[in-house]
Amino acid sequence: MHLYNTVIQQLKQQKHELHVQSKAEQQRARLTESFSQAVLLNLSSGVLVFGPNGLVKTGNPAAKQILGFASATGMSARDIFRGAVVRSGSGSHREDESSEPVHVADELEAVLCEGSGRRHVEADYETPAGAKRFVAVTISPVLAEDGTQLGAACLISDVSQVECIRREQHLHDEISAEKALQLRSSLATISGYAQQLARNRDLDLACQLANDIAHEAQQLDESIGEFLREGRTAAAGSR
Repeated sequence: MHLYNTVIQQLKQQKHELHVQSKAEQQRARLTESFSQAVLLNLSSGVLVFGPNGLVKTGNPAAKQILGFASATGMSARDIFRGAVVRSGSGSHREDESSEPVHVADELEAVLCEGSGRRHVEADYETPAGAKRFVAVTISPVLAEDGTQLGAACLISDVSQVECIRREQHLHDEISAEKALQLRSSLATISGYAQQLARNRDLDLACQLANDIAHEAQQLDESIGEFLREGRTAAAGSR
């Protein structure tokens, strides 16, 4: 009886320890889930999680704000992105496969249905209300511990301001190239006038050449001043 009671007490103790351990694990799981939810809610980038059926299972507030939907749950990628075309050269793996335009939804379906790895693309996007945005979308497969694909996650960032700066920089570079060509042309003209002046012995023609040089130099000075003013204005606007 003594041995029996000892075994019973040990079993009860083990049961109690297992119960305490189970409660601790459940508490840790709840804390982890709460922390994950808090991170998801406070991300400035949008997150959409798609199930294996291609429908949104969950999304955070930033995704709703960027995409302009009150709720994206239960929607497909084609319903959400509505024909948004991937910007050429932004990282699509399908650009070389076909001359047809590649859509953001195509990239998501490639990850879900074809087992493709992570993809990062950029595209012009228009919300249901008509607001135009430029978005960067990173699509990653969601895998279980055994490698089974559970779905896909989309990280969505509104990079409209970055794209605006990029376009302004591209325009500025084009203007700079045009100004450089004008400056080179003016310098070549002045150099030509100066060579004629050095070889000339006619006083009247020398005066005319000198006036032409002065006129061309004035235009060159005005062109440089305009270019510098545009640069200062662009710098002030970007601050």
